[in-house]
Amino acid sequence: MLRRTVLAALVALAAAPALAGDATSGDIMIMNAWSRATPKGAPVGSGYLMIHNQGAADKLLGATADFADVQFHEMKLNDGVMQMRELKDGLAIPANGVVLLAPGGYHIMFVNLKRPLVKGEKEKVTLRFERAGPITVDFDVQAIGASDSGAHDMKGMKM
Repeated sequence: MLRRTVLAALVALAAAPALAGDATSGDIMIMNAWSRATPKGAPVGSGYLMIHNQGAADKLLGATADFADVQFHEMKLNDGVMQMRELKDGLAIPANGVVLLAPGGYHIMFVNLKRPLVKGEKEKVTLRFERAGPITVDFDVQAIGASDSGAHDMKGMKM
């Protein structure tokens, strides 16, 4: 049932006009890329998006941005304690699957920020995939306390 709901959401997203934060390369579609604004002097920020793979398994290996260093992290509950760890080996993207980077699950960490992320602006990030290669995405910067950009609520889900 959940898989059917997710697929229906993807069909609706695919039918909608492309938004800032949407990009495609080969079989990989990046959708709904967003970030939270940061206060002046903050050393880190975060980014979220949906990766839809319409082909063979792939892997998100790394990323670059001119405003920060980029890392991939996972948050998960371990013995009742929420823990965050860096995914140093990248993030597997299953064949014909979806991976959601969202608050409370997989996410992007922008570390060593060179400037604050400002609400209403867009920040370019180039994601590097093993098969699909580089994909440049515009992240829509939302308010500091934003919990989601409004398109979905499927935290950290892999299909």
